[in-house]
Amino acid sequence: MKLSTRGQYALHAMIFLAKKQAYGPQSLKTIAEDGLPEQYLEQLLGALRRADLVSSVRGAAGGYMISKPLSEITVAQILESTEGPVSLSDCVDGDMSCSKGSDCETRMLWRYLTDNINSLMQGINLSDIIENKPYQSRGVNAS
Repeated sequence: MKLSTRGQYALHAMIFLAKKQAYGPQSLKTIAEDGLPEQYLEQLLGALRRADLVSSVRGAAGGYMISKPLSEITVAQILESTEGPVSLSDCVDGDMSCSKGSDCETRMLWRYLTDNINSLMQGINLSDIIENKPYQSRGVNAS
């Protein structure tokens, strides 16, 4: 199981914007210089804008900027805006295409794991990431 580049690039762009917040709007080109494909980035920033996580400013000094306090933007919000809901199995989402349906022995495990992953992502915000808090508080080496 891997997160797609959509989610990875969106999170990367949001962290870039968070770090550059004091410098005002950042152009698409500037954000792309951080190693992200410009055309793909434009699509992702559109999704983040529709989710009200970034705002865009038109004009010569325009660009994209974070639209809320960093402490109010979670990893879950960023990933859901670009990837959709995070789920480990279709049956967790109510898709009963499996022949076992509600009698499946693993369905509750998938639900448990999905719920815990989502809870963890909802508990980490951009401010935490910038300050390395999610890693320090969990005893994980971020390097």
